[in-house]
Amino acid sequence: MELIQTDILGREEGYVLKANIDFEVGEDEKDSINDFEVEFKRYYWTGNITYGCRMFSPNTEFGGIVREISTDTRANTVIVNGYTWRGMLAKKIITPAPGQDYAKASGEINSIIKSMVEAEFPGMFYGVDKDTGVRVENYQFDRYCTLHAGMTKMLKSVGYRLDIRYRNGAVNEVGYVLVQAVPIVDYSKEYELSNDNNMNFTMDDNRRGVNHLICLGKGDLKDRLVVHLYVDGNNNVGYTQHYRGADEIAEIYDSNGSERDDLIKNGIEKLEGLKNRTEYNMTMEKLEGSIDIGDIVGGRDYLTQVSIKKPIGRKIWTIADGREKIEYKLEGET
Repeated sequence: MELIQTDILGREEGYVLKANIDFEVGEDEKDSINDFEVEFKRYYWTGNITYGCRMFSPNTEFGGIVREISTDTRANTVIVNGYTWRGMLAKKIITPAPGQDYAKASGEINSIIKSMVEAEFPGMFYGVDKDTGVRVENYQFDRYCTLHAGMTKMLKSVGYRLDIRYRNGAVNEVGYVLVQAVPIVDYSKEYELSNDNNMNFTMDDNRRGVNHLICLGKGDLKDRLVVHLYVDGNNNVGYTQHYRGADEIAEIYDSNGSERDDLIKNGIEKLEGLKNRTEYNMTMEKLEGSIDIGDIVGGRDYLTQVSIKKPIGRKIWTIADGREKIEYKLEGET
């Protein structure tokens, strides 16, 4: 892939050459994700890149707008940074209408996406008119969530994901960002990632997690509010005990002063972080086909027979010292 730069009006000026490139995109909205960095040696810096210029790889999600330029004479570098297109979506907030508790949406999912992104980024982000045949009715967004998080969560509820790509404009015309909904595809059988494929990884199948959390809220002694939360055989949290005897692993969650609703909400969140888990960390390069963020892949260690199935969480495109690499990280990986 190649990186193209534009002027501040979005008109293409040519390829970015002799630079180290680092773009990272993903569903997580941590500060280190959904931004980019392009590093030049000072003797290669021409000065034609400035704030507001676009940088993009055509027909991919790797692109964004330059918002920061820094220089380091000791390291002999000039670095430009900015948010990726997905990162820009994460800097817009879905707000409830006046007098309403929540923002809501109804209709065909592509039409919803189209109206939302075009309203926030007129003339730069566009949706599509393609009808997926999938509708939501009165979908309730989390209060004051980001545009990216809201659309992603809405689409996941119906088995879809965001697809984001920068399209070149015609000659002397400005390109644009195309955003649409596409189905989540489960590639776990087609692409089983294992050491048989010469891939190195770490896998931790942890079955010593807490499965009974005793949540303590407001009150004292016999009047203390107590809620018991349990993990069932499918690793879901509920109110019915599944593990007993030697298999029960219990802990206390002390939230002194909490009312019942808050105690349950925070207790569930606490138990989700303490229960059994399988962690799979792998850097995958150059996956074939159209696998993208949100699609599902599987991994297996044939020696221990531990397996896992998870969505792709991040993509990282780098060019360092002339060597290009595209990495894929599973959801939740650091």
